[in-house]
Amino acid sequence: MRHWKEECGVVGIAGTDCAAELVSLALYALQHRGQEGSGIVSFEDGALKAHRGLGLVSDVYTADALAGLDGTIAVGHNRYSTTGSCSAENLQPIVAHSRGSAIALSHNGNLVNALELRNSLEDQGAIFQTTMDSEVIVHMMARSRQHAFEDRVREALGRVVGAYSVILSDGQKLVGARDPRGFRPLCIGRLGDAHILASESCALDLIGADYLREVEPGELVVIEGSRIWSIPPVEKVDPKHCIFEYIYFSRPDSVVFGHAVDPVRRRLGQTLAEEHPADADLVIAVPDSSNSAALGFAERSKIPFEIGLIRNHYVGRTFIQPTPRLRDLRVKIKYNAVKDVLNGKRVVVVDDSIVRGTTMKKLVKMLKKAGASEVHLRISSPPIQHPCYYGIDTPTRNELLAATHTIEEIRRYLEVEDVEYLSRESLLRAAPQGLGYCTACFDGEYSIPVEGEHTKEILERNPV
Repeated sequence: MRHWKEECGVVGIAGTDCAAELVSLALYALQHRGQEGSGIVSFEDGALKAHRGLGLVSDVYTADALAGLDGTIAVGHNRYSTTGSCSAENLQPIVAHSRGSAIALSHNGNLVNALELRNSLEDQGAIFQTTMDSEVIVHMMARSRQHAFEDRVREALGRVVGAYSVILSDGQKLVGARDPRGFRPLCIGRLGDAHILASESCALDLIGADYLREVEPGELVVIEGSRIWSIPPVEKVDPKHCIFEYIYFSRPDSVVFGHAVDPVRRRLGQTLAEEHPADADLVIAVPDSSNSAALGFAERSKIPFEIGLIRNHYVGRTFIQPTPRLRDLRVKIKYNAVKDVLNGKRVVVVDDSIVRGTTMKKLVKMLKKAGASEVHLRISSPPIQHPCYYGIDTPTRNELLAATHTIEEIRRYLEVEDVEYLSRESLLRAAPQGLGYCTACFDGEYSIPVEGEHTKEILERNPV
């Protein structure tokens, strides 16, 4: 695995007769956030219709499937599993029935106290249909004595701990909320009389909607018909926006946490060039997530940017693995070197991060076989030394290259002339100011302690 597995993508639309069709288009724009499966739930006069499937958005939503999803409210989800296995029963949106109405929920994030809550609910007789942490939210809503849908949502979210951007509907209202620390993004858009909630603004762009603003950390937004109102946080805590949204996860054409992503990545590359210059003939990116940072590095260093690696965009993350005899071809399925560009050149390779390092090692070998005389590796983030518990599926700590190797050991393992990472201080200086960030993957400073019964399960999977 070259990178961590992405989080999930969520979207909800209310106030238009073609809600499900628009949600399906928005999910295309959010495909990068989840490629294991996708689902849409729509409501027409309170009646719920659902369609879910494993695979890419283009595979899941046929014309016939969308034709059956009529209604003025729809909730969608692209899945990349962080808690719960990759299987059909774990596809979202989650559907539940309570007090004579149906509920649909889409969740991006990870609830660190989900196991404790699940055990408590099961002791009270609850029966779970999935292994997802998100399902505890609908069970707690069913037990709430609040009457208004948004009040039941708020009460349930008040009992969960962790990272979440959620979108829920009961067929009458569409509700969106972020956790008090704001780990995961969620924005609001408008298209005519309709309102949209989505993980990233690129989903709004695709359907022609206007970006309004970000849902604030701890805020709950309610949409009913053409009306929209906000319920502010009960109490405010220091925000901890996931800084990897700017480094890697979000699309560069998105606005996330209120700021455009591409300029941030270019600043990371520029700062990297200032902090760790290189004597080389050209700069190349590991496409596509590193393109902006590589352009920034080239601009600041005055070294020409070239396209030295070509990525095969038709390879999903579920492609058939080669046999053991052909295992080294896995990287070649996704990347190929441009020999005429690289031959005889000293090359700066800019990437956004290194996880295990196995793919980078093969990329370096590919570049040198294509004729690169030197490879200088520059990473636009600090060394990843700790796993994430807040919605990203990460390797265990002993699988993270930077957690078990010094910089010199990494250089020798990758067989490059040198390797340099952007420092944590420079990263925070280049990122948008005044937001507050989670940097636990770099420094191990977890803002939500991993405590209680769920600690054992999480640490068995990701030992610190």
